[in-house]
Amino acid sequence: MAIFQKLAAGPLAVNELARAMPVSRPAVSQHLKVLKDAGLVRDSQQGTRRLYRLDPEGVARLRAHFDQMWTRAMGAFKQAAEKPEEENRHGQRRGRGSRQKERSRKSVH
Repeated sequence: MAIFQKLAAGPLAVNELARAMPVSRPAVSQHLKVLKDAGLVRDSQQGTRRLYRLDPEGVARLRAHFDQMWTRAMGAFKQAAEKPEEENRHGQRRGRGSRQKERSRKSVH
């Protein structure tokens, strides 16, 4: 995540990224490979250096994925919140107090 955030500010070489990270240069390179394989980062040769930058298309796909997940989660929450109270009560586990109240109601009737 830290590498992704650094690249959001603009293209950087591995050495520049590694200086800002609490891990080794090879570890940064491995993380960059994962981000590149996931389609979130692109690299390009500039002289003797390889610069890494965020891939706008990959970031857009990731955002669309999270937007879709968030929409589904909010839809499920809305459905649960709008269920009639009686339906919600039957779907919940009863606590100790509820059992005692139910027993006393049964013994009265």
